[in-house]
Amino acid sequence: MTSHLVTGVAELVTHDERFSGPLGVLPDAALVVDDGRVAWVGPASSAPDADRRTDVDGRAVLPGFVDSHTHLVFAGDRADEFAHRMAGARYTGGGIARTVAATRAATDDELRTRLAALVAEARAQGTTTLEVKSGYGLDVAHEERLLRLAREVTTETTFLGAHVVPPGVDRGEYLALVTGPMLAACAPHARWADVFCEPGTPLAFDRDEAHAVLTAAASAGLGLRVHGNQLRPGPGARLAVEVGAASVDHATHLDDADVTALADAARHGGPVVTLLPGVELSTRSPYPDARRLLDAGVEVALATDCNPGTCFSTSMPLMVALGVAHLRMTVEQAVRAATLGGARALRRDDVGHLRVGARADLCVLDAPSVAHLAYRPGVPLARTLTLD
Repeated sequence: MTSHLVTGVAELVTHDERFSGPLGVLPDAALVVDDGRVAWVGPASSAPDADRRTDVDGRAVLPGFVDSHTHLVFAGDRADEFAHRMAGARYTGGGIARTVAATRAATDDELRTRLAALVAEARAQGTTTLEVKSGYGLDVAHEERLLRLAREVTTETTFLGAHVVPPGVDRGEYLALVTGPMLAACAPHARWADVFCEPGTPLAFDRDEAHAVLTAAASAGLGLRVHGNQLRPGPGARLAVEVGAASVDHATHLDDADVTALADAARHGGPVVTLLPGVELSTRSPYPDARRLLDAGVEVALATDCNPGTCFSTSMPLMVALGVAHLRMTVEQAVRAATLGGARALRRDDVGHLRVGARADLCVLDAPSVAHLAYRPGVPLARTLTLD
């Protein structure tokens, strides 16, 4: 095994309670990586010898971003839809059918090429762990195909056959397909299952339908996630609590009872609330209030929701900046949400932090502190630090 010393770190974010502040920050720091894991963390002046050495020359280092909500396997383009929204059109979810048609028509290699490009784009901006959903196939063969391709780039794959009901398909028949043959074909390629629970949106699923999907998925051995409360108040957040989901995502429209239920569940490891501010930016929708959730004791994650319709961005630094500017988060809260929060949304204890034993997933900034992620929005400061 080859050990590697990373030194010259102006500010090291560890999420280790032994160190300073809410992020476990260690100034003038170093760390040693051995066999892909963090083996030592401490002051640079006390760093042990190692086989190799990288000096980051006064830059900040933090855990690689954990993007716990993406839809990266797709074909086609919906830039025209985005332009119409910017001109005042309201988002309804109907454009998903366009992506489904384009994705079904694409070859495996075409989908694989687009997927690889998006993963590379994310990694170039400091993301080291990605969740990837299906949901643009909406029949047995294509949903299975999308998950098989996603599995080539991540272990965090999510079955989202319950994205929408395809136009012209009977709701009852489609629900039976999702909870039966489609689930059976997709479960071997997935770690998670998700459902778009949005009553009042014609193509999405109501509470009872979503409950049926999640119950069947749990019986198939999959962990649970919920798209909920995106477009209006609804049952998604409390359903996530009821079924023991790892996360409820979007959560733009929460009432007091939702927040109370999430806060009560948080004391027992309940759902992380994954906020996706790039969607609000790209749809001109109201931003969720992260501070309200954090003050109630709810764990919050930030993720991109990268998809062709409502947020075509792989940039976790942008999500951090939006969290600070529009979700009422402090810099420390936003950085935690984009790293440790995302890891907890995926029920992972090996990523999202840099305590001894963690995976050595490192993000380095061309800046001396993580405050620059929000202080200099849109500037390409973050990159994954690759150790030879």
